[in-house]
Amino acid sequence: MPENKKPSNKKHPERPVESERIKRAVEIATEAHKAQLRKTGEPYIIHPLAVKKILEEWQMDEDTIIAGILHDTVEDTSLTLEDIKREFGESVAFLVDGVTKLGQVRKNMNDLDTYLPETRDNFLRLMIATGNDIRVLIIKLADRLHNARTLSALPPDKQKKIALETLEIFAPLADRLNMGRLRVELADIAFSYVDPKRYDYLKKLIEENNKQAAKALKQIEQEVSDLLTKEKMEFEISGRIKSVYSLHKKLAKHNQNLGEIYDLTALRIIVPDITSCYLALGLIHSLYTPMNGRIKDYIAKPKQNGYQSLHTTVITKNKKIVEFQIRTREMHEYAERGLAASFYYNEQKLTESYKQGKIQHLPTNLLWITELQDAAAKLKEGKKVDLKKLRLNLFADKIFVYTPKGDIIDLPKGSLPLDFAFRLHSEIGGHVVGVKINGKMSNLNRKLEQGDIIEILTSKNQTPKTSWFDKVFTSHAKQKLRQMLPKE
Repeated sequence: MPENKKPSNKKHPERPVESERIKRAVEIATEAHKAQLRKTGEPYIIHPLAVKKILEEWQMDEDTIIAGILHDTVEDTSLTLEDIKREFGESVAFLVDGVTKLGQVRKNMNDLDTYLPETRDNFLRLMIATGNDIRVLIIKLADRLHNARTLSALPPDKQKKIALETLEIFAPLADRLNMGRLRVELADIAFSYVDPKRYDYLKKLIEENNKQAAKALKQIEQEVSDLLTKEKMEFEISGRIKSVYSLHKKLAKHNQNLGEIYDLTALRIIVPDITSCYLALGLIHSLYTPMNGRIKDYIAKPKQNGYQSLHTTVITKNKKIVEFQIRTREMHEYAERGLAASFYYNEQKLTESYKQGKIQHLPTNLLWITELQDAAAKLKEGKKVDLKKLRLNLFADKIFVYTPKGDIIDLPKGSLPLDFAFRLHSEIGGHVVGVKINGKMSNLNRKLEQGDIIEILTSKNQTPKTSWFDKVFTSHAKQKLRQMLPKE
């Protein structure tokens, strides 16, 4: 890689990975699992230790790492939740209990021989089961990743069954949490078992393409590096390899026409701040010819899962087609690790929130998790959950709108100003007297559009009204409104 300065984004100090509590958890798990073997014939403790390593790589908090080490003990050994609570505290016990219950939910799922519509409801049930603490889901994803990596030890029928479940539930779930690196690995491993011939064919295709493009890509990388260095920019530049399953899906969209896939060859540029992202984009366009319709601004308009980056596809002087992705270090960390990165950057706030029983400080693009909490609370009370409505809110097309301060809020397409207000806070939603959209007064029936800047006007004298049910779209806002209205 050409020499260049690295972005100066401040990084959090590395947390010690081998605290005394973690060492103690390893001792207890080793003793609890000592008589057990994996299908590979290895001691079972290898699996919890692998989960521990994955959670450490994701830089999760200490309680999550300890729960990962102990995640199979309650179900598979004589260790009890009370033992764990006594040794490691309520938070770790709660997480282990959550993973245990999640395993029970999985056992009740339909056999995924094909991608059935019911899968989405299974997906929801899985997510609802983790609603009280999303760290449960992160532990389960780490557990699934290691199991996927060791699938070869199982008989072929079980390999395919687990691979299908991984491909249709866990990989999309990683994508919903914007854990890009995890999504790619889970999907590619699973696809290699679901359709091994297709996997091998596409893998060779990618390898051949990369081999052919290597020399040209190195020259392009050097040209861009020279230009950015000349402009005294701080940056990192590297190649990006397309995943097999991603290519499989793209070819399906383009009638198997490889000539229409423009991002097989790609370069990624990481810069210190958003201004530098747009500056780098302009410089690349001054060097090469941008392709019409191939510039995507996911910074101004993030993807549904919160992914942010600039994408552009250009034609070089030698008629090579190359895609560039330009982002900040924090955007890159979030694109790679998603929700896990959010815990890293906001660990103290998030931990405190869980003690209070609610996620109050999640990034705005992940506030949909609070809807899972609401659903989990309903189920705990024996109430029914409308999976159809919840599915609509979680999987419908999203729009991204902004507060006047520039905070990004994601909402289902079709949302109205009151939905935005209730998403910000119930107290704001309950006292709305008006709304400004893009600096102009508007009415509460106006559907919000991508990129709108919304300012909610409130008054302490205002109270919620039954007529507002006609002015809300999301189940979250309807539920909050119902709670605030007098009981009839």
